[in-house]
Amino acid sequence: MQNDYDVLVIGGGHAGIEAALACARLKKKTALLTLSINNIGKMPCNPSVGGPAKGIVVREIDALGGQMPITADKTALQFKLLNSAKGPGVRALRVQSDKLAYSKMMQEVCLAQENLTVIEGMAVKLCAENRRVTGVLLDDGRFISSEIIIMTTGTYMAGVNMISDEVKEGGPDLEKTTKDLSASLRDLGIRTFRLKTGTPPRVLTETIDFSKTKLEPGTPGFLSFSTTTETIRPFEEQVSCYMTYTTPETHEIIYKNLNKSSMYSGVVKGVGPRYCPSIEDKLVRFKDKPRHQLFLEPESLSMNTTYVQGFSTSLPRDVQEAMTHSLPGFENCKIVKYAYAIEYDAIDPLQMKPSLESKIIENLFTAGQINGTSGYEEAAGQGLIAGINAVMKLDGREPLVLARDEAYIGVLIDDLTTKGTKEPYRLLTSRAEFRLLLRHDNADQRLMKKGYEIGLVSEERYRKFEEKMENIRKLKEYLEETHADPSNEKTAAYLKEAGYDLDHRVKMIELIKRPKIELEPLLESADVSYDPEIVKQCEIEIKYAGYIEKAKREARKLLAMDQKKIPQDLDYEKIENLSLEGRQKLTQIRPETIGQASRISGVNPADITVLLIAMKQRIEEHI
Repeated sequence: MQNDYDVLVIGGGHAGIEAALACARLKKKTALLTLSINNIGKMPCNPSVGGPAKGIVVREIDALGGQMPITADKTALQFKLLNSAKGPGVRALRVQSDKLAYSKMMQEVCLAQENLTVIEGMAVKLCAENRRVTGVLLDDGRFISSEIIIMTTGTYMAGVNMISDEVKEGGPDLEKTTKDLSASLRDLGIRTFRLKTGTPPRVLTETIDFSKTKLEPGTPGFLSFSTTTETIRPFEEQVSCYMTYTTPETHEIIYKNLNKSSMYSGVVKGVGPRYCPSIEDKLVRFKDKPRHQLFLEPESLSMNTTYVQGFSTSLPRDVQEAMTHSLPGFENCKIVKYAYAIEYDAIDPLQMKPSLESKIIENLFTAGQINGTSGYEEAAGQGLIAGINAVMKLDGREPLVLARDEAYIGVLIDDLTTKGTKEPYRLLTSRAEFRLLLRHDNADQRLMKKGYEIGLVSEERYRKFEEKMENIRKLKEYLEETHADPSNEKTAAYLKEAGYDLDHRVKMIELIKRPKIELEPLLESADVSYDPEIVKQCEIEIKYAGYIEKAKREARKLLAMDQKKIPQDLDYEKIENLSLEGRQKLTQIRPETIGQASRISGVNPADITVLLIAMKQRIEEHI
């Protein structure tokens, strides 16, 4: 019997959107199941996209042909390049989003997408036969059959909202939730566990005295996540953000009421995010800090509300009132939405293949917070990969698995599938060994060819990318062949300003390697003009050439290990001399490559040596 759909995506959040659009754009009959069309693209937490590491993920999504970067650019209230004074390996774009405009655009894109049907309803049971998905049962009795199912349920599985000891079942903002769906996963042998996250209060913007806070403007100039974006909100029309700090009075109020927090009263059963803790958790863990910074972010041009980032809490409403009024500029503020914590079911990500397909149930893919991650960007990146690999599976093609030196998305998925997580996982630049290779500026160089070959990047767009690469090559060639002439008054003046008093001609490419010399003003002094993006790209590649080459050498070693496939029927119990922990972890996770095995916590270098010997002996026995 023919299935209703090739691919059914459960959940219309950031992961679900990318998964559904990728499948539909690759010509598969796709359905997106959501509680409400109005929930598609919803931003239940901070109204922003990007940031350290996360902003680079959004650039990677763009290079692979995803939607988030396009929508983020078009609905941004402010653009800011973070860490611009630091090295290129940690620079990242962050935009302040209009959360209502963002969601509205995502809804319009999904509803207009060819091959994509949006269905309103709630899944209550995942159905499978012979360890292979068959479809889902909805709460109204409908059954939807599909060859492949991608679960992107976010925080909606067995969701519980908490303010102090007030506990109510529900997803974000007390929307519908179901315990039955995650129960059906457990019935199929999939392990789940409880996680917790939370949000801060939202305050009526006009009741904040911003004169007592610090202005946080955006970054001038043209910035964008997507290389297809041609226009952005002009800098002079961008909306400002602000920053304030907690006070001794704030801390005193929180300390006095710690026992009323959901986290410290025993109400919370799940583990909260280490890198985005509640304000009460911050005070307990960082007792030596006299104050904590809070960012004040506008939520939408259509809303008169400010999101107080960094002030997440589950304390009672009256305590929230007192602690919020203790902040500089908030003395007379009005809270329009109180903070709350939310607890939900997630699956153990060690049960996933690097393709994001389940190891337990065939043709079941998962992406986003269900996999134990946090953040819109991490969810969207996983959703895109899950969607692509669902299509690869249907077409009988090899899955797309991004290496750790190719993408932050690769780092994210490799971490989840080899190390797992006990708390909401957050992507950080420090998690990437090759962050100088995984830069904001070169995502298209790393991934656009893959996006083109998969079919999500158009011919026209790919040709423009090839033209860009050719222009970079030509500029490098020019710099290698051309000398900076100190007899040129403008050149001499610029070099002197940079601290160099040259008395002879020097090749431009050698000058660029020197500290304080920048390529754009050097070219301007010689009356030469190039596209600013090309100039910036060349300068980074030339200045950091030695470091980049060193990182590439290390990445080649990792690649060699990742190319050594481990037979999936290998019996680790029969391999002598493996450590007890190594044997247990290898049996549990069943890594696909030696590289993946080497990154599993508890598998030591000696175990890898033993494993390689065992694999060699197995090959010799079969010759």
